[in-house]
Amino acid sequence: MSDLADPAAAVEAFDCPMCEAPAGSACRTRGGKVAPKYHTPRFMLVPQLREELEVRTPVDRSPGRAWTAGPAHEAVLADAGAKPTRVGYARCSTAQQELQSQIDALVAVGCEPIFSEKIGSRVKVRPEFAKAMEYARTIKTAVPHQRVILTVHEMKRLGRGAAELLAIAEDLRRADIQLELLTGPLQGVYDPSGHGAALFAFFAGMAESEREYIREKSLEGQASARERGRHGGRPKVFDDDMGAYARSLRERGVSVPEIAAKLVIPMGKNKGRHPSPASVYRVLAEEAGPGVGT
Repeated sequence: MSDLADPAAAVEAFDCPMCEAPAGSACRTRGGKVAPKYHTPRFMLVPQLREELEVRTPVDRSPGRAWTAGPAHEAVLADAGAKPTRVGYARCSTAQQELQSQIDALVAVGCEPIFSEKIGSRVKVRPEFAKAMEYARTIKTAVPHQRVILTVHEMKRLGRGAAELLAIAEDLRRADIQLELLTGPLQGVYDPSGHGAALFAFFAGMAESEREYIREKSLEGQASARERGRHGGRPKVFDDDMGAYARSLRERGVSVPEIAAKLVIPMGKNKGRHPSPASVYRVLAEEAGPGVGT
């Protein structure tokens, strides 16, 4: 907690950029009541209160009652060179990976708040990342002169594909939010609307190249396995003998459900079970063409 004797008085020295309450008045809700706590963009204008999660409205301002303007006085101008707001984001892909080392690094550089989640980089919707971006945009919109930085431990915590990374860079540019990377070849703070844009695009291209390389190696491995007679995918339900037997039964007028009941799967996880009638229809159709099974 701050060492201010009267945090409320310090906050009310500024106009509120969120609810537009003038200097000398408490913050107000959308419903026209005195807010129970001051809006974050407002108390962040006070250097001693920037690390706080919230600043409560004093009892003598009657929180919850109908809002009325307090004694008017000239608002203090915010310091344009104030300490930047760092919004932290941490992510790992699986439940087995740990987040704490990332969070510790974000805390060490003064990130507040920090949003974290365990979710794969290929998942299109990442709720906590969306919250981090929304929080950063809110602060920047409310206090335009305030320097806002989205901070991550390393670039891959944002995403891996070039399209995704460039979309994030564009969001940051539009909102005038800087990006900070704590480790890796791009360690530092970058302004996407300045020199950071070219570097961001370059490394995004490298990330896409890496994904393409992995994809090519995977396809080469599959081709090599096929040349050695190994085929991926699920094992066949029918072998050649089963197919021939099914066709002979069908030619004698046996119904497909009855054929399925006479066959036994020879391999795979369903070994020893009867195939489904749908599987029988499929193997008969593959051999005889359209019209089989009707």
